[in-house]
Amino acid sequence: MTASPPEKPGTDWDRLQKMSDEDIDTSDIPDPTPEQFARAAARRGLEPPPRKQQVTMRIDADVLEWFRAGGEGYQSRINALLRAYMEAHKKS
Repeated sequence: MTASPPEKPGTDWDRLQKMSDEDIDTSDIPDPTPEQFARAAARRGLEPPPRKQQVTMRIDADVLEWFRAGGEGYQSRINALLRAYMEAHKKS
């Protein structure tokens, strides 16, 4: 009796093509951060976003603390969320 040759390493493309979307395990993919969500649209060829402008605004203390707890870049994350909200609510 002869031993079977070991399977070749790599992707089993035939098996993958036969899978449905429901068969794919995506449980290890983390949810996108608000900043990643806001930047999800490709901007190539589009006008650059407007320059940032310094403003003073009042934000609930617990909301601000939550963003600050996320570390450096909290102001950019707040801006990204505001931009995503603005884009989602623009009139067509």
